[in-house]
Amino acid sequence: MSDWRPTASLEAMRARAGLLSTVRAFFAARGVLEVDTPQLARHGVSDPHIDCIPVAGHGYLQSSPEYHMKRLLAAGSGPIYQTCKAYRNGEAGTRHNPEFTMLEWYRPGFDLDGLISECLALFGELFSNTPSRTYRFRDLFAEVTGLDPLTATDSDLIQCAEQHGAPEGLDKAAAVDYLMATRVEAALPAEQLSVVIDFPGWAAALAQTRLDTDGTEVALRFEIYFRGLELANGYQELTDADEQRRRFEQDNRLRQKHGLNTMDADPYLLDALRHGLPACSGVAIGVERLLMARLNSDRIGDVLTFPGDRA
Repeated sequence: MSDWRPTASLEAMRARAGLLSTVRAFFAARGVLEVDTPQLARHGVSDPHIDCIPVAGHGYLQSSPEYHMKRLLAAGSGPIYQTCKAYRNGEAGTRHNPEFTMLEWYRPGFDLDGLISECLALFGELFSNTPSRTYRFRDLFAEVTGLDPLTATDSDLIQCAEQHGAPEGLDKAAAVDYLMATRVEAALPAEQLSVVIDFPGWAAALAQTRLDTDGTEVALRFEIYFRGLELANGYQELTDADEQRRRFEQDNRLRQKHGLNTMDADPYLLDALRHGLPACSGVAIGVERLLMARLNSDRIGDVLTFPGDRA
């Protein structure tokens, strides 16, 4: 007989309801509009690290509401947020489920520092009296590994990753990702909201970039970690349609290199950018990750009623 019961406890279900209530009150007090966008749409994302789930005859289940929310911003919505289901193929394990809940918001007129402050204000309501500290990616990485990820040689970074259990055949970017996930994140204090800024330029995704003091390119991007979990991933958003198209093309070259299917550029997003996306910053947060951190759980199944293997 199959086990039909939920994996989340009643306490966890109540915690989810309370968290969503806190989020709505937080944004209502700040005049940020709650919106709703499609979960099934014609186009998926091109990011090589994300595998969208296709739906024959319809397109893709959305891995994030980002593209549609940026269209709303270009149409003059002002500051917006939403909580919605998101879907990513192949993401299953103690911290991942193919279907999960995402909180995403955008703030026209905010630079990255302004958005980081707002994230910490929300987290202050969810994790009261928790200290925070900000690190530059390259400084933190060098402190833990002894290597500057932006100036060290490819061979040194790859060798370091392999010495710490990485599979052979990684390139520089993949080696840095591996070390960040397995060594650097693990070194962050568990009971501290750790903000990491100035990611390598190659990890910009849809963020703007700038030159660091030594002329190396860094991304205007941040992540926030707490209790061993990545909670937030935010950008000072790219607004240039031509640069966005170039990054779509770059993503597809990487997808081909790694044997992945290519993804058509979303023409709606490009047209919205050409019309004019206001200068803004945006952030995505996994709601289940927030719940795991609040309940001090290390299993996503503890905060989902019916995870993928029981849905």
